[in-house]
Amino acid sequence: MTYSEAIDTSPLAADEDPGKRRTRIWLATGTAIVLLVGLGEVGSHLLFAPPPAAAAPAPTVTVSTPLQRQIGQRLSFLGQFAAVKQVELRAQVGGTLKGVFFKDGEVVRQGQLLFQIDPEPYLIKLAQASAELEAANARLNLATHQLARAQLLKSTDAGSTENVEQKNADKLSAQAAVDGARALVRDARFDLDRTRIVAPFTGRIGTHLVSAGNLVAGNRAGSGSTTLLATLVSLDPIWLNFDMSESDYMTFLRQRGRVGGPVKNQVQIALADETSFNRTGTLDFVDNTLDRGSGTIHARATLQNADALLTPGAFGRVRLAVSGPTTVMLVPDAAVLSDQADHAVLIVGKDNVVGQKKVEVGELRGGLRVIRSGLAPTDRVIIDGIPTVKVGAPITPQAGAIRFAADQD
Repeated sequence: MTYSEAIDTSPLAADEDPGKRRTRIWLATGTAIVLLVGLGEVGSHLLFAPPPAAAAPAPTVTVSTPLQRQIGQRLSFLGQFAAVKQVELRAQVGGTLKGVFFKDGEVVRQGQLLFQIDPEPYLIKLAQASAELEAANARLNLATHQLARAQLLKSTDAGSTENVEQKNADKLSAQAAVDGARALVRDARFDLDRTRIVAPFTGRIGTHLVSAGNLVAGNRAGSGSTTLLATLVSLDPIWLNFDMSESDYMTFLRQRGRVGGPVKNQVQIALADETSFNRTGTLDFVDNTLDRGSGTIHARATLQNADALLTPGAFGRVRLAVSGPTTVMLVPDAAVLSDQADHAVLIVGKDNVVGQKKVEVGELRGGLRVIRSGLAPTDRVIIDGIPTVKVGAPITPQAGAIRFAADQD
């Protein structure tokens, strides 16, 4: 008996074509081998598969209740210094510039000579006007004597009334000529004095814009072309200009009456490289209208600048107290999450699950952010480890502390 006969001995197999029977036998054998290989791979995977990963531990974060402190409400602004007095030094008379008598950028004193224009043409003009005045005075003296003589003759009936009236008219004409000559002398002296350009006040002068030897144009009325020679700004005192937003201005108006004493109009100022607000000034001007374009209102403080450290054009930070001390809650600024106009803090809720509270924030004080509303004194705020947690996820809290730094924000 052959191998094929042992495999299939059914009556149909006996009548089947040998070629077809061999094909069917090979297909059955291949299918069985594929099934055995697949079962072996599944068994191997089940045998050597790694154990399921353990759940990640809850992240550890630092938490603390909000810090409570008595502080006064205040507003903060960025301001720019400006000179109380600022002048452009221009020539009022024309001529050749003979000399520049200062060093660029130095502090000059009131009345100090700065520029000298050639005075020679104006000396000549003054001499001519003086000569005309002398001649007019001589004519006036003659007319006065002639009038006195005519009056004497009339009193003795040797002169006529008409003669007296004529001499009186001559005297009035001579007097008018004297007045005109005196005006010409004053005019000539005025021009001569303007050839010396002096400092109108004590301050710091800029660079000279015209060198000696150049021809400068002047105009006393300022209506024509004049030559700009230099600029001069005062130093002490100095202004600090800043703008309040409409909301800050309303807060200022509502709260200002609650602040009394000498601090009512006092502002504290720090320069760009200073961390403490050691300079004080007085709020002495608030504009009468809000700017419709920017929605702000202009304000100004005045402060002393004895050391000349404050420079017009430089920037300074301004703090303005608007209320007395009240109890507020503070948290680290990094603990406050911002989403456009909304702010929130993360807290530890029941079963150490992360929660979130929406809050209203105020200014920075002592390195901390003032929380005006939305937070309870007993809330445990996450102050460190915020990037590792999500709202609704469990965490492992550890106690921390919020400390108030030197109030130099």
